[in-house]
Amino acid sequence: MILGAILTQNTAWHNATLALRKLRQGGLLSWRGLRAAGLDRLERCVRPAGFYRQKARTIRNFVDWLEREYSGSLTRLFSLPADELRRQLLGLQGVGPETADAILLYAAERPHFVADAYTRRVLARHGVIAAQADYQQTQEFLHTHLPREATLFNEFHALLVEVGKKHCAPRSPSCPGCPLEEFLA
Repeated sequence: MILGAILTQNTAWHNATLALRKLRQGGLLSWRGLRAAGLDRLERCVRPAGFYRQKARTIRNFVDWLEREYSGSLTRLFSLPADELRRQLLGLQGVGPETADAILLYAAERPHFVADAYTRRVLARHGVIAAQADYQQTQEFLHTHLPREATLFNEFHALLVEVGKKHCAPRSPSCPGCPLEEFLA
């Protein structure tokens, strides 16, 4: 989940999946494999996800940090209070709010909504948030108006991503047949 959150930055999930497949084939989806992998090997594996040098460095930084600070234990890391966990993740080079929140929601199962571009676009087009609402504003809106439940956030985010992919493209929305069509202003 954590590698997926890093690899999907600025790319389609399909490309992140290709990189994950290469990591699996290279034996790098294990803690032992990741710790032993050099940066050049990581770069070769994550190349399909784009920005491969940056993403490989982010993975390497995360692995080194987790080993140094938490003896490689995700259990210890995820035992932190959610706000402290998010703060520490954001302190890692290459980890921004969206990636940190994806790790919190999908890996740590904490209720932090991932207010990505799909979410903002769908909500803005339906008049739920302002068109210029940024990541933080959108997340605050969702945290205020939805029950703070990780399973709800997970499912709602996944549904918004699907609507965004299939119907709510950035430049040319395809509203006919969209499951949210009846809610358009």
